[in-house]
Parts: sequence; structure tokens; C-alpha cells
Amino acid sequence: MFHGARILVAPLDWGLGHATRCIPIIRRLVELSATPVIGADRGPLAVLRAEFPTLEHTVLPGPVIRYSASGRQLWSMVRQFPGMVRSVAQERALLQDLRRRLHLDAVISDQRFGLRAHGLPSVMLTHQVFPFTPAAQGALRRLNRHQLAAFDQCWVVDHPHAPGLAGALSHGNDMPANARYIGTLSRMRTDVPAPDERYDVVAVISGPEPQRGLLEQRLVQQLKTLPGRHLLVRGLPHGGTEEQHGNVVLLPHLHASALNAHLLHAQHIITRTGYTTLMDLEALGRPAVLIPTPGQAEQEYLGRLHSPLGWHVVRSQDKVQVAEALAALPRTKNAPRQHNNGPLVSALEDLARRLH
Repeated sequence: MFHGARILVAPLDWGLGHATRCIPIIRRLVELSATPVIGADRGPLAVLRAEFPTLEHTVLPGPVIRYSASGRQLWSMVRQFPGMVRSVAQERALLQDLRRRLHLDAVISDQRFGLRAHGLPSVMLTHQVFPFTPAAQGALRRLNRHQLAAFDQCWVVDHPHAPGLAGALSHGNDMPANARYIGTLSRMRTDVPAPDERYDVVAVISGPEPQRGLLEQRLVQQLKTLPGRHLLVRGLPHGGTEEQHGNVVLLPHLHASALNAHLLHAQHIITRTGYTTLMDLEALGRPAVLIPTPGQAEQEYLGRLHSPLGWHVVRSQDKVQVAEALAALPRTKNAPRQHNNGPLVSALEDLARRLH
């Protein structure tokens, strides 16, 4: 279908979710005879290079987002906003160079607004059509919609019927004209064998510091008091060594297939309320204890959205009691959602036609 077309796939460096949800798209591009080129930095680049070691890659810097140690992020985000704006302009300039140097035919950007250029078919991948922000939400939503509409296509990662998984983040009355729903994306499968060593609790955390580290400390302290053996995946793909604290094994990162096996066969799961995580849990049919990143409006909203449904257990980071939260989880597994790849394939077919 793509006849070897070179397509830059570039996720935002804000946690690892943007990178991991690009994995199914890259796999599908390879199946359709495209030549994906990975563009990322730091953690996301490490994740995608580990998954696709033979694919060409390029370092594509982005802003380094750091959260406050408190649960209030307003002023932290305000201080960093000028840097975010500058990064968009820098991405636009860098893409012009990459387009010539790498002979790009198209670009798929996951939440990186600067990666579009005149005459180069450009796709924005997002679930944040109507983002939640700590201030000036109405104005920033209008700006966000304007930026999404500037791309040739806007692929919305969610089910088309509200509330889907993202609720009001991805469903509304003022969708961009170029938007289309491509369904949810997950690298997880349900047909993987159990790992050699199984754990009672598997905790997976990532995201900006210092909140990532604060949650790690809290979970290790509490997991050490629970019977059994537990695994904590720290979300540090670019560095770190294996550690053991009592009955808790700490790993910096796990390859997708190993993580898939541990999540599928763990007795319990603890993780963040990131949107990619929700898609992975849906694909596996697994409930989890979800802990939103303090002050991250999107994760807090997703927690409020999914908590009343009774499937996941949502607890705040500063008050979570692991033993109590685990006891509140449903005792039965849900049926994994059968992913319909039709909308994604249809979107890729449309992109391929734009290249010929």
C-alpha cells in the first residue's frame, strides 16, 4: 500500500504513553510496506528503539516538563508555558531540515504541534481534542482546536461513541473538520504465556518528576508490608538497574512483551491513570488500582470518569492505602475488548492515497 514511503512517527516526551501507543501504528505501517522513521528523545526514543531496533531513528528534542512536588501545578505549568511555545517553533524548523535530510513522505505526530509542513502530509494523533487545563481552559481549548485543524488529518484515539474511554476529552460538539476516530490503540495481547516468575502485585509507574519518584517511594514502603512477591516497573527506560527491597523487585523498564505477560498474569495491578494505560487495561480485560498524577488535570478527570463505573479502583497518591485499595478491586476479570483495527486501517489507507 505505501510502497516504501518514509513516514516519520514522533511521540511527545511526556511520560511513556505517547510512545507506547505509537507501537501498534508502527507495526501496522511496516505490515503495509511503509518505512517508519522514529523521531523522539529521551525515554520515548529508548522505548521505541527497544521495540524496533532495526528501524531508522532520529533524535527529535522536545520540552522537558517537570511537575511541582505539591499537588498544585498551576504556577509550575505557567512558568513552563513559554518553553512549550518555543518548542513548537523549534519543531517546525527542525522538521524542514529532517524532511530534506531523511527524504520524508509524511509525518504522524503524537501530540507534537510543530511537526507539520506545507506540502508534507501531516497527521496529528491525539485523544485531547478538548483538554483540561489548570487555567484559561476555554481559551486554551480554542487554541488547541486551531492547532489540530492545521494538520491534514487529526486521528482521535478513542471509540466514536461517547463517552468512550476518554469521555469529554475526545467527544464534544465542536470537533475539528479533519478529525476522525480510529478506535483505541494498545500493544497488549491476551495470548502471551505466563512469565517464568509471577508476582502478586505488579505496579507500573511513569511520568514527570518529582511525582513519579514520590509514588515509587510510597508504593515500595507499602508493598514491603504485604505478603507475596511484588514487582514495581519504574518507567525509566533510559537508565537504572534492578533493585530489591525486601519482597519488592524494582526494574527500570520492561520490554513490551515482558510487561504484557506480567500484567496479564499478575494477581493485582497498580498504575497511573494515564490514557494509554486505560487502553492497555481495556485490551487485557484487567481491573487496576489507578493513582492519578497529582495536579495533572487530565489524569484526575479520567479518575473521576472511571471511578463510578466500579471496574477500576481510583485512589489519590497522598492517601492511597495499598492493602485497602487491592481489597476493593473486582474479583473477576472482564472480557478483553476485541479491538477493531478497521478504523485505523481505513485512516492509513487515506494517508497512503495522499502520497500518490
